[in-house]
Amino acid sequence: MKCPPVMTTEAERLKALSAYELGTEQPLPSLDPVVRIAARMFNMPVAAVNMIGSDQVFFAASVGLENGDVNMSRDASFCAHVITQGSVMVVPDATLDDRFHDNPLVTGQANVRFYAGVPLLSPDGHALGALCVIDNKPHHDFSSDDGERLGELAKMAADRLELRRVEMAMQQTAEPFRETDRNQSGALVQFDERHAVIAWDDAAAALYGYGPEEGFARSFDALVPERERDGVRDLVARAAAGLADDRLSMAANLHGLRKDGAEFELQLYLSRGRRNGSTIFNAFLTDQAALRREQDELHRLASTDSLTGLVNRTGFYRRVEQTLKNTSSLALLMIDLDAFKDINATLGHAIGDGILCEVARRLERITRQHDRVARIGGDEFTILLEDAGAAQANETASAVMSSISEPIIIAGQEMRVTACCGIAIAPLHALEAVQLIGNAGLALSRAKSLGRGKSVSFVSALRETAVANQLYSMELHRAVNDGEFVLFYQPQIRLADGTLAGAEALIRWLHPQHGLLSPAAFLPALESGPLAAAVGWWVLDEACAQAALWRRSGANDFRIGVNLFAAQIVTNGDLDSQVFSVLERHGLPPQALELEVTENIVLDRDDAVLDSLEKLRKRGVGIALDDFGTGYASPSVLKRCPVTRIKIDRSFVQGMLESERDASVVRATLHVARSFGMETIAEGVESEQQHEVLKSLGCEEGQGFLFGRPAPAPRFADAFGIELPTRHFAHS
Repeated sequence: MKCPPVMTTEAERLKALSAYELGTEQPLPSLDPVVRIAARMFNMPVAAVNMIGSDQVFFAASVGLENGDVNMSRDASFCAHVITQGSVMVVPDATLDDRFHDNPLVTGQANVRFYAGVPLLSPDGHALGALCVIDNKPHHDFSSDDGERLGELAKMAADRLELRRVEMAMQQTAEPFRETDRNQSGALVQFDERHAVIAWDDAAAALYGYGPEEGFARSFDALVPERERDGVRDLVARAAAGLADDRLSMAANLHGLRKDGAEFELQLYLSRGRRNGSTIFNAFLTDQAALRREQDELHRLASTDSLTGLVNRTGFYRRVEQTLKNTSSLALLMIDLDAFKDINATLGHAIGDGILCEVARRLERITRQHDRVARIGGDEFTILLEDAGAAQANETASAVMSSISEPIIIAGQEMRVTACCGIAIAPLHALEAVQLIGNAGLALSRAKSLGRGKSVSFVSALRETAVANQLYSMELHRAVNDGEFVLFYQPQIRLADGTLAGAEALIRWLHPQHGLLSPAAFLPALESGPLAAAVGWWVLDEACAQAALWRRSGANDFRIGVNLFAAQIVTNGDLDSQVFSVLERHGLPPQALELEVTENIVLDRDDAVLDSLEKLRKRGVGIALDDFGTGYASPSVLKRCPVTRIKIDRSFVQGMLESERDASVVRATLHVARSFGMETIAEGVESEQQHEVLKSLGCEEGQGFLFGRPAPAPRFADAFGIELPTRHFAHS
């Protein structure tokens, strides 16, 4: 067993942890919803928030643990490892991990097999503990997206911990001062048995309105109004008689009397001592009004966004929780600015900050006085509408997006931004703050997927889809690990003579329970997930290997078309070198490969991506622009991207015989291609009449059911007379 290393900042970390005053006997109930959500979200039997002490680990909140499992040795704790690395730690199978395979939590009754944890940080960055999920079964399907979701829950837990720290700080401010602790804040007055003041400190002088040069009041009794002096004398007499060992407290309605006769609410703590054989008394005094102001300021700082002055995420969560307890209905709007990262990247953070502040002001002007506007993320805002239903929420959402879209002048520049909005309503959509906010987030995600300036209200199908995507994500990891993806090939035919020019490689999923799945069933989840790049490179490698085999069999001019995923371009700065490496590995000439890209993939990419595509084209690799004509900026793509072939979208091909508009698009596309010196291929060719019209218009190639449906390699080879053993395909 490898023990977790001790951090170089361990002393500072433990000091930060002590401010939260947590221990084995002091769990934090506000964290219970977080661990319950974590257990449900990842379908894990155990979820916990563990705080890492000097030698012990204790649970601040947990679900799925036996009552006796309240703490453990730090050396055996998985969470103690998490706090040393600063990010999510995933242990798919602890029995196979050198750090944990002989850990007593793994070999003993607990039988820990899977663990994932995220550190919980204090405001100054010290790791206090970790939020974790645990199972007694291994999981190799915990994705990077899952890690991000666990990280978001950890932020929620850290927010609730911070509220605990602030509350503890305020309680300490209000606690009595002990005689032995002369360094505590507050004012100190010393007097003798005759109530004559012996000394006071500068704080006491200031509290009572005396200047430093004026000395001090003669009698302690004179520091309170006459009506309360009998009570003070009684308190002093009881202290002198030894009725209290350390301190006594006056009633809450005690008042102080300043030099100018003004009264103020006073909190008095009295202790008895000895000096030179005589009894003396130490009176520690606190201005209650000032204390309340300090507490209010602590609350404000803990719950306010420093840039915009709006409520921050911590304050907003608390406000939603409180409002749900006190009102029968409320609406929550979650707002996200469109493409805000681009503004920061191109115009700078100063301009971006100015836009955020202006948006904050506009949101406050739109809402009612008792509603609450918050900034909970970089460019993410929320609005809490009390006593509001669907109609009020939709009306406010429209007003929000209209207001945000109006011109914003920052540093003399006029800019326009748009926003998307997600709406959730209580009690219709949720009864708990965390779930209501989560539902608004799901609605916002859906709105953003529809385009800029969209608003969507939550429906249960969104959560069902999110759960389904989570399950799909888990299954996709298994599919990659177990080799369940296969390639089909659809022929591409020269229209002039009907000969085979090549094929497009198309991915399919041979699911163990559901059989062969088409791309429509899984490709959206795959493309948006963490596996896209890895699967994309597998497709390229497999397709090039198959094409090389077929070319060596005699199909010398055979060309393979492979679709690139956006993730292959985004996550790799050396696209060209990776492609050339695959070609070299399989002995396939560059002219035999055509990479298919969509305009959305290349339009907003940086120059490095376009440079890589240009290098590929110069070496002979074809670049085909897929789904041409369906986007918004096809001409500018042709200008920027080194395209060699345009693929005419199937929607225009299938409609061109009945629709003059579709026919015009086809003719225009062919004209553009000739003008740019590019070749063309028409997709979705299903009839001989379509074939003849395309050939007469000068389209070079066609692809569609007329020529052949996508087929596994052996069937494709048989159909086109390619005499060669194909790549291993066990399910033909």
